[in-house]
Amino acid sequence: MNLFDLSGKTAVVIGGNSTLGGAMCVALGGHGAQVAVVGRNSEKSENVVKQIEEAGGVARSFSADATSKQDVSRVLEDVLAWTGRVDVLMNCPGTNSATPFFEITMEEWDRIIDVNLKSVVIACQVFGKHMVEKGEGGSIINISSVSSGPPLSRVFTYSASKAGVNSVTQYLAREFAPSRVRVNAIIPGFFPAEQNRKILSEERIESIMKHTPMNRFGEAEELQGAAVFLASEKASSFVTGALIRVDGGFGAMTI
Repeated sequence: MNLFDLSGKTAVVIGGNSTLGGAMCVALGGHGAQVAVVGRNSEKSENVVKQIEEAGGVARSFSADATSKQDVSRVLEDVLAWTGRVDVLMNCPGTNSATPFFEITMEEWDRIIDVNLKSVVIACQVFGKHMVEKGEGGSIINISSVSSGPPLSRVFTYSASKAGVNSVTQYLAREFAPSRVRVNAIIPGFFPAEQNRKILSEERIESIMKHTPMNRFGEAEELQGAAVFLASEKASSFVTGALIRVDGGFGAMTI
């Protein structure tokens, strides 16, 4: 038995055109899933689709604003028209800011909360309802962060939003379990990407390395195993409500 075979499954990856989301899309496609790469930037999405197709997989890009329920609902309709099913939902949207606490505006707060948390709630409402009503089970994978608790310095709103992602994940794991829809989260450690490069000063990098037993940043490809594991009903059939760390030991470190 191939525990990680996703053949015949359809995976929708919202934020799939990001650095980390793209790597996980490629992994899902490489294990047989038909991958819907969803994002606002069509060019980036098409680049991920190309990578999947060049490796022999099947993928298609879909344009949407993850914070718009109307857009996300349209994506569900379009994906069902394409493959007739949705088995896996992965929520990868993310944005960040290093604004000091007393200088955070409500506009910035709303923007980060919308992208990082509201988008997860919307997608889980839209795709989760479809999975529950379909009655064939499914897997929802949310992308959290080591900042979700204890929170990291300098990223107050981001930390709050990711703590919310953890809470939503475990709440829905309980709610959806009777329908065999599993809800889990991956907690990445430090993976340099567009959203966090601006706050990775030399001093902060030194602090991160001191707190990471493996003493290095993660590579995007190192999230692929966790993504495929959670997507596979065979491999993770009894796993729900889990917050799986892929962080080089960051979460195990104290002093």
